[in-house]
Formats: sequence, C-alpha cells, structure tokens
Amino acid sequence: MGAATIAGLAVNASKANAQADNSNRFMPMRHSEDAWLDELSGSHRVFIDTSFPLGGSDGLLYSANLMNAHAQAYNGSDSDFAMVLCYRHISTPLAYNHNMWEKYGEIFNGIMNYPDPQTGEAPKLNILNSEEHAMFPGLTLDAMSARGVKIVICANATGFFAGQVAASTDQDSDVVFDELVANAMPGSRFVAAGVIATTRAQEYGYSLLYAG
Repeated sequence: MGAATIAGLAVNASKANAQADNSNRFMPMRHSEDAWLDELSGSHRVFIDTSFPLGGSDGLLYSANLMNAHAQAYNGSDSDFAMVLCYRHISTPLAYNHNMWEKYGEIFNGIMNYPDPQTGEAPKLNILNSEEHAMFPGLTLDAMSARGVKIVICANATGFFAGQVAASTDQDSDVVFDELVANAMPGSRFVAAGVIATTRAQEYGYSLLYAG
C-alpha cells in the first residue's frame, strides 16, 4: 500500500508539473499583418533571408536547390513547400522589375555595388530575372515564383531607396516609393520591414536560411 501510494503521488506530481509547464509555455502574439505566413500551403516551411546583393543571388539559388533536392532525394514536389524568399536591406532592389533597373540602375548600383557581370557597368535590367544572366536555365525570379516561391520585399528599405532616387532625380520621394511598389516582381508581397518578417516567420514554424 505504501509503495502504491508513493507511486500515485509521483504520477500526480508529474501531471501537475506537465500542466504547469504547458501553462508557462511561451506563445507568440499573433497579428493580422502576419496572417499570410499561415496561409501559404506546404508541409515544409522555409524562409530564406537576404540582405546584400550576393545574398540575393544565393537566396534564389538556394530556393531552387531545396526544391530540386527534395524532388530527387525525397520524391517530393514543389507544392510540398511554403517557401519565402525575402529581399531586404541592400538586396531590396533585386525584387524590382526591369523597368526600375533600366530607369534607376545607376543609382541602385551606386548603393549596392552590384554591376552587371557581363559589362562591368550598372545593370540596365534586373540580373536575377534575366535568362541571359542565370547560373542555369530556369533560375530566375519569375521561374521560381511560378514554382511557388513567395517573394517578400522590405517596405522600409524601399522607402530608403526611394529617398535616394528622389534626391538624385529631383522627384518627390513618396512618388518614387509608389513607383517602386507598382514595379515590384509580380506576385510579390511588401512587408513593413524585412527583419520583422524574418523573425515572425520563425514564430510560425518556418526554418530560417540566411543567404547573406
């Protein structure tokens, strides 16, 4: 009887501790602005963070590598991924279309130091969305977007670049900001700040892959 009583007390104590642990478990606050992270379908959640030009290029490559390796080694498909590719900080202009690079490439390159590798001069198009510049066929922003990769763009950094363009071209920065937003990659999404999206994604169960 004594042993049984002690065992019962131990079980009850374990249940009580488990309940206490559950009640003290950290639960992040949810915000409607982040709800889109839960709306992307896929059984594997990956968030690729880029902040510099080379990281922007590598991040695009990583997205393809993940999907290709998953298909080859796991017999999986692109639809298995909820994959986000984030352009923030100095990599942000890599998520704008060819029109913006043709118009403001000199200014972007002056900040990013990201010349066209074929000419050595400021790009006149978005290199990451050019088949001629792709590391291998199909490695462009449009192609990876078509495979299900969600491109996310930092609005805060876009404001910075809008200000730099405005100062160099004698325009209103708000007008330039709206122009950049209107000429983002099709299907992309602006977030208040790329750093917020990067941290919030982890609260939604996304694995973080930092590309640089």
